[in-house]
Parts: sequence; C-alpha cells; structure tokens
Amino acid sequence: MKAYRALREGAAWLELAGRGKIRVTGEDRARLLHAMTTNHVQGLQPGEGCYAFFLNAQGRILGDVSIFCRSDHFLLDTEPETARKLYEHLDKYIIVDDVVLEDLTPSTTTIAIEGPRAFAALVQIGAPTPPAPYASEQWGARLVANLSYTGSPGYFIMAPAEERASLMEQIESAGIEAADEEAFRVVRLEHGKPRYGEDMSERYLAQEANQMHALHFSKGCYLGQEIVERVRSRAQIHRRLLPLSIDADQPPAAGTKLTKNGAPAAEITSAAFSPALGHAVALAYVRTEYKPGDVLSCDGATATVLASPQAPKSEPINCH
Repeated sequence: MKAYRALREGAAWLELAGRGKIRVTGEDRARLLHAMTTNHVQGLQPGEGCYAFFLNAQGRILGDVSIFCRSDHFLLDTEPETARKLYEHLDKYIIVDDVVLEDLTPSTTTIAIEGPRAFAALVQIGAPTPPAPYASEQWGARLVANLSYTGSPGYFIMAPAEERASLMEQIESAGIEAADEEAFRVVRLEHGKPRYGEDMSERYLAQEANQMHALHFSKGCYLGQEIVERVRSRAQIHRRLLPLSIDADQPPAAGTKLTKNGAPAAEITSAAFSPALGHAVALAYVRTEYKPGDVLSCDGATATVLASPQAPKSEPINCH
C-alpha cells in the first residue's frame, strides 16, 4: 500500500522486466519504419519520438511501439510479448533496403520512474528530464525517455544490463520507493491506459483500440493503411476501448460481458480494485452506441462508461 500511495502521490519505480528493445540502423531506416507503422516516422528529428502501431494487411494490431529517434538509429520499445514478433515482422520486409535490426532486449534493462513527483525524482538522481512526451536524452550509456507505463507523469531509463545493479542502487539511495507490478497495473487502470497483450491484440482494428495518437491520417501509404482509411471514411467500427468505473469491490474477470437493458454492450479486457477510489476500475470494448456517462450492467453491479484519457502530445512535430 505504501508503494501504491507513492506511485499515486509522489514517485515510485519498477523494473519492467523483458521489455522489448529493437535498434534500427542504416540509411533507409526512417523510410522503412514510416512504411511499416501508423505514425509519421520520417518527420522525427533526433531526440524526438512518437507512439505507433504495427498492423497486418487486414488492419489488425500486431503490436504497439514507442519510437525514439536518435542521431544514427531508431530505438523501438515494446511489450515483452511482442518483441520477437515485431523483430521478425520487420525483418521479413527488409529486401533491398539498407536497414539493420538488432534485438537489444536481452542486453538492456528498463526502469520506470512514475508519479506526480517523477520529474523531481529524476533531478534527484542527476538524470536528464526530456520535456516532451516520447522525447529522449542520453545519460552516459543510458537513454532516458519521457514515457509512462501507468499514464502518470513518468520516465523510462533504458540502460545496458551491466549497469542494472548500479542504476537500482542509485535510485534506492535517493529514497525513491520501489513498487510492484500490481501497483503499477492498478494505477494504469485508474488512468485508463491500455497495455498490448491485455487490452489490445491482433483481434482488434487500429481505431477500435481508441489510441488515436498512434495514427497519422496524411502520411501516405503503410501496411494496413487501406483498412485504417476505410474505417475513417466510413466510420465502420462497432466498438472502442474505453475505461469503466464499476460499483463493486471485486474486479470482473477479463472476458466478462456487460449489457444494457439486456442487450450486449461491452466486454472487459482488464480490471482491478482501486484502493484510492474504493471500487473497481476496468478497460472494456464498448459498443459505439454507448457514450461516456452511460450506465451498463456488469454481473449484478453497475458500470459507468468514462471518457478516454487525453492522449499525450509529442510537440513540436505533428506526429498524430
């Protein structure tokens, strides 16, 4: 509970074990990533970044990535479940391109420091504090990115594996509270922030995931773009991912169906009990006829549909 409070009210840290890292080098690196992802990679300058999806030809989400532009390479950060899949997906499309992929996952550790006082925590350990979402700055052999796992203010510190022990000692010596995975998960759901592998998968279309900051609608062609454009022009989705507030102590299981006047209305993807709010919170794919403020039935409890959290903006470039 102490770590949970620190994460909500101050700052706490967590090692994100197995977080995927793919380094992309070569003269054609920006062109390839631009053609393979949903966001405007070719507009990025060193130090900037963006959030994007990889799609298949049917417009389904293969994985999500945070893309960091460095002077001589791009670094892709992704979930443990998608690191190998996305590496192989990219590699399959390198034919005559001057692009080299390197899987840095086994040789990199990732520490997230998050919470309202995350900025002060980084200053305390002498780390840089990139000002814009998805921006990154070098810190010796480490890379610090303005990136959040929970939706709170936060930073990822990505370091060579051999610096893991010294980095943790540095953080702990500064008195920053260590949190566990469950605390991070609860705060993530309190903020309505989805995670690929729980709330997003190949089952869903890009627009259904409701992460519009991952999509750029005037960047030109990319894999899956035809489906994204068709959905945009015809408004052809029947569900979208939204947060819920549930009047219950027990969080419903993933896959739980919600109804409205007996008709199907939504399906839970992940849920948790929020000690701070005193009730369960969840993410669910809600049929588009239901809007924020609507009340649904959930296993005898009531669930209120909430508005999507405001997406982070990665100024100064238009990466959305």
